[in-house]
Amino acid sequence: MGAFDLLWHLVGLFALPVLFGALAAGGARLIWRRRFAQRPWAQLLLVACGAAAVVTLVGLIAFGRDGRMATYLLMVGVVAAVLGGLGRRPRT
Repeated sequence: MGAFDLLWHLVGLFALPVLFGALAAGGARLIWRRRFAQRPWAQLLLVACGAAAVVTLVGLIAFGRDGRMATYLLMVGVVAAVLGGLGRRPRT
């Protein structure tokens, strides 16, 4: 496998977590405007995408392949929990 192939494999692996993290952060910011008003958009995006990417890696290690429904279910739960935790804590 060449460097170009490796790059495309990594792009394919992390495309869904980045897209899901962006949609979750945008939806949370849109629905709970007052709760996330003090949080910068970049912080919500980074935290949501990072959590989704970590769950994808954990699912890849645990199941031996990407794309299992259990991984996606865990991704939804973890990203919701992380964004919910950010919404509950006051910014210092």
